Amino acid sequence: MAAADEPQPPDYGRLAAVGPYFALDTGPGGTPPEGFRPLPELYATGPDAPLAARLRVVARRLGTAEPRVAASILHLGLAARFWSVGLGSAVLLGTVPTLEHAWARIPDQGPLDLWTPPEPANLSSVPLADQLHAAVLVGRLEPLAAAVRAAAPLSPRLLLGNAASALAGTLRVLDAHAPGRARALVAELLDRPPLAGAGTLRIGPRGTAFRRNSCCLYYRLGPGAGLCGDCCFTEPPTRAERTD
Repeated sequence: MAAADEPQPPDYGRLAAVGPYFALDTGPGGTPPEGFRPLPELYATGPDAPLAARLRVVARRLGTAEPRVAASILHLGLAARFWSVGLGSAVLLGTVPTLEHAWARIPDQGPLDLWTPPEPANLSSVPLADQLHAAVLVGRLEPLAAAVRAAAPLSPRLLLGNAASALAGTLRVLDAHAPGRARALVAELLDRPPLAGAGTLRIGPRGTAFRRNSCCLYYRLGPGAGLCGDCCFTEPPTRAERTD
């Protein structure tokens, strides 16, 4: 039996209550459910890698013949998934999971399934913003960006814009749960490299707003696609105006 003063595993069930993007499953015995693979396999490259296979599915469902459009939208969703777990845990539980021993499963629909073996809460004295930078930006989003760029020709600037946009989107969800703490962490992360300059966060009495300095290419899905709420454009660009 664990001693009473030993750190206990965080209650990740509180994250799932926020929404599916925040969920982080765990369980006794250190054995993930069937169908899960070690998370690093997500970053593998090549035509048979899980990410490449998922990219083809996303392109087909979106009805686009441009792999980079599907790759950008896939990257944006995965970035939101990792930010939701990291920022949600930081804000609601006071700890940041590293996901170093996590496993993942790509479902047919919905966000990436994540599972981690039980481990004590991280009681490090390192500031939460630094922990988020190391665990999410460096630990998850850097290898993810490399894998996505191996599958489709996307610029680093666009992917940093996606990462910043996903972080701001996570904040909008958490704003109803712990606005002060969430806003401070996100503002600090957006103000330091590599996200500094990726967009502008505005915080006011009515909530938060973010406008990125790059485009995720969503408008290229077709004339009726429109623009995302935080797009750098005010209207879909013409062919002559495109900078992507």
